[in-house]
Amino acid sequence: MPRTPLTRAALDEQRSVLGLPPYAGADEPDELRRSALETALAAYDAGAAPARPILRGAVRHLLDRLAELAPGRSVEVRVPPYAAVQCIDGPHHTRGTPPNVVEMDADTWIVLATGRLTWDEAMKAGRVRASGPRADLSAHLPVPPS
Repeated sequence: MPRTPLTRAALDEQRSVLGLPPYAGADEPDELRRSALETALAAYDAGAAPARPILRGAVRHLLDRLAELAPGRSVEVRVPPYAAVQCIDGPHHTRGTPPNVVEMDADTWIVLATGRLTWDEAMKAGRVRASGPRADLSAHLPVPPS
């Protein structure tokens, strides 16, 4: 499936559908991604599905924020097909599959990282796949806004 970039036009299209004003921020990637998160949450609140570029931007924003607040390389958090980051201080891997991996879909990551779903709820519902002794993100969630 072709990758659709996050652009002002993509944001404005999704925001228009949701009855939100057009994006008024800078065309900087971090600003676009922050707005993508706000737009994705508005879509969820309206019972709509965010568009792929909006999901990609929101996921990237929250993963980058997690890596910023919990720096390290002991856990890899994957949200395919959008992004992955290494985070949390501790022993890290250098080659092959890391020993501590957390993986989930984009919708789960967004609601988990914003506190709309707890780690325990996500694990009990089978929405998160976590392997390895350090693959528990509960101490790092929700991700505080930037």
